[in-house]
Amino acid sequence: MVIAAVGQLCSTASASANLAQCQILVRKAVAAGAKALFLPEASDYIASSPAESVSLARSVKDSEFVLGLQREALQAQLHINVGIHEPAADGKVKNTLVWINEKGVITQRYQKIHLFDVDIKDGPVLKESASVEKGMEILRPFETPVGRVGLSICFDLRFPEISLALRRNEAQIITYPSAFTIPTGRAHWETLLRARAIETQSYVIAAAQAGPHNEKRSSYGHSMIVNPWGEVVAKLGDEYQEPQIATAEIDFELLEKIRREIPLLRRTDIYPVV
Repeated sequence: MVIAAVGQLCSTASASANLAQCQILVRKAVAAGAKALFLPEASDYIASSPAESVSLARSVKDSEFVLGLQREALQAQLHINVGIHEPAADGKVKNTLVWINEKGVITQRYQKIHLFDVDIKDGPVLKESASVEKGMEILRPFETPVGRVGLSICFDLRFPEISLALRRNEAQIITYPSAFTIPTGRAHWETLLRARAIETQSYVIAAAQAGPHNEKRSSYGHSMIVNPWGEVVAKLGDEYQEPQIATAEIDFELLEKIRREIPLLRRTDIYPVV
């Protein structure tokens, strides 16, 4: 078994302040003996408007936030999974999830496929597609010290097709770094995470933003790790006072036992392969 850490913070428009929060989480993860730290969506910044978001976006080569985390990963010999923004064409940004290995090298990059366009009565009105370029491919799972990881981001959680595709390609862990709104978080966050874990018989690691980012936006929190049986084995709350982590052991024997005892034999002669 190996330990994974899920982190929770409250990003603002200040990349340097957000990096400082993540540095605290790195230290906590190392102290806990974790081999990998999973950080939320948009850890580099959360802006107060689409225009501000575009203005703050930097390439990984020019981002003080990303370069700082690469140095942290190398110094701590820790793998880090983190959500960031990158510049895109047509005045938009990319909502990206990168994997930084223990040498400080970015080895994987996933661009969010499903964008968050909602208009909730008495709740948030958000149109991510207005300023974010949608991703066009599912990244194949890859080997890490905590298992084979499949990457997805936030709103991807509502589409089981992506997690099923990752599972078909032998994912053992599926990520959902997020900045869930409070109304949708209360209604669906834990239910969806546990469902994705159960139906794929995989660990689900969901690092979440928490608390008020600015006057317009707050996030739900409740970062968690769910095991392949659908049990929540690590969880944080919703109140934000300081960066926090929760940890869990990734039990490969349990994962294989569940997959062996309850084989999911899909009827792809009746419905399409996902």
